[in-house]
Amino acid sequence: MSAPIEDYALLSDLETAAMVGRNGSIDWLCLPRFDSPACLAALLGTEDNGFWRVAPVAAPATCTRRAYRPDTLVLDTWWETAEGAVRVTDFMPPRAQLPCVVRVIEGLSGAVPVRSELRLRFHQGRVVPWVRATDDSTVAVAGPDSVWLGVDGPVRAHGKDGSTVLDFTVLAGERLALTLAWSPSHRPEPPAAVSVPAETMLKETEGFWRRWAGQCRYQGPWRDAVVRSLITLKALTFAPTGGIVAAPTTSLPGCIGGERNWDYRYCWLRDSTLTLSCLLRSGYRDEAAAWLAWLVRAIAGDPVDLQTVYGLGGQRLLPETEAPWLPGYEGSQPVRFGNSAVGQFQLDVYGEVMDALYLSLRARIPMPAHVWDLVGEMMGFLERHWREPDQGLWQVRGPRRQFVHSKVMVWVAADRALRMGELLGRNGSSAEWRAMRDEVHRQVLRQGWDAEQRSFVQSYGSDDLDASALLMPRLGFLPAGDPRVLSTVREMQRLDHGGFLWRYVPGGDGAHEVDGMHGHEGAFVACSLWYADALAASGHAEQAREAFERVLAVRNDVGLLSEQWDPDAGRQMGNAPQAFSHIALAETAFALSAAPSRSPRGRQASGRR
Repeated sequence: MSAPIEDYALLSDLETAAMVGRNGSIDWLCLPRFDSPACLAALLGTEDNGFWRVAPVAAPATCTRRAYRPDTLVLDTWWETAEGAVRVTDFMPPRAQLPCVVRVIEGLSGAVPVRSELRLRFHQGRVVPWVRATDDSTVAVAGPDSVWLGVDGPVRAHGKDGSTVLDFTVLAGERLALTLAWSPSHRPEPPAAVSVPAETMLKETEGFWRRWAGQCRYQGPWRDAVVRSLITLKALTFAPTGGIVAAPTTSLPGCIGGERNWDYRYCWLRDSTLTLSCLLRSGYRDEAAAWLAWLVRAIAGDPVDLQTVYGLGGQRLLPETEAPWLPGYEGSQPVRFGNSAVGQFQLDVYGEVMDALYLSLRARIPMPAHVWDLVGEMMGFLERHWREPDQGLWQVRGPRRQFVHSKVMVWVAADRALRMGELLGRNGSSAEWRAMRDEVHRQVLRQGWDAEQRSFVQSYGSDDLDASALLMPRLGFLPAGDPRVLSTVREMQRLDHGGFLWRYVPGGDGAHEVDGMHGHEGAFVACSLWYADALAASGHAEQAREAFERVLAVRNDVGLLSEQWDPDAGRQMGNAPQAFSHIALAETAFALSAAPSRSPRGRQASGRR
């Protein structure tokens, strides 16, 4: 049985990540990149698919407690047993050359027998490597990959039942360090990290994260939660390119036993503006500039080819395949690698890109000279195609529809293009863009509004609600005090599920009419945070704070959020940790810290004007 999703903590070296459970087992690790094949994949299968557990031999099923060291991504895990107590410190040094995971075992009291059991399975938990011992390490090789296990102490590994095992006893005050490092298999020598003292790497890693966290500008009542979210966002950044993955995992389900299992180890354009806004507001200009540079490179080319999702370097081909040899998280199949959403038509991404470019221009982040030409090409494409149905923000796999949020984002694209033109003194196409902006606005107010239930709906002709309507004031489409916005916010209670919001009402056992998928799903964390934002903007500060603190309460013990929360089962669902959730958390903390308590009736929405 898989451990609960909330049992996992994140380690990262800014190019890949590991997921370590409360039982001391690393059950997910892709090397050398976020999107590489996993060599530890028990998270999506069984121990036969790869794991690395370090824990006392007589330990209980889970640790006594654990915590990140303040303002770092260094994880301490404490174990108390009848023989004594030990602490295991796990971290990944920010990438210098090749990736490595370091695990330091320290005796706190007594004499505690400890076991390290490593079972490597390359190529998504499928390929059993050839394992051999060298003078001072153990190396596992399969195809292009080799993984070296170094031991900083007088302990020798031995093979047992397909695993590499180290048994040792730790006395109070003693330390032993294990280093797992990846290298291309054609290199005959072990990576340098195997021989670097663990204490040196630990000191450098702690220093890196504390210096980085110290730049955070947020000083409000939820500083610890905001800093943890920002560290998580940094940890999901692929440093060589500036791209930010949606999550480090794939196929963690939105419904146990269901088919809503997606690969999130890529970069989504839908996250563009929120990511930039969050980074800039928090004081991380360099990261914002790197994300913008990734964005501009990724979208280069014909606007007809603009995708919803790209690879870490901006690559476009992310073929979706299934892994039948992996039984899936708690039996949730299929397990998918790659994401076919690259081929979807989503109008909203044009608005996201334009909004991100405008936000960057206002922040005086340097942009290449050709970007204005790209703006013109995208606007020309939208003028020809904005009336078409699309697959929408949620990337539905059902039929295309006239999604209201998509049309709102077309309005955003035109609005931000006009504003960029004003800032740059380039108004050659302003008349056409203004006419388009006004026409889209009129159409949304006419066809996206349901007068009977007094709310904006998911798509033209539908009576379904969609949480994306909560973004209208933030985007500047309507003022927060507009009666239609206030009424829509009230109606969002119909999406409430145990104090959290669905993105839209999920289907039952049959295929959902909109998204084409079977089964239920959890409430979306980001949508629940948008609701808190909207409540604050509409003058309901106390309700907004309550909604926000409900989300804070479902973070796991080390402050991480997945994509969804299941109020019925009381557990996290979906890929984890989720960048979108943590971005939304930080943005909501900023919004609530600045929110007035008075009613906004008659007040104009600021948007990004």
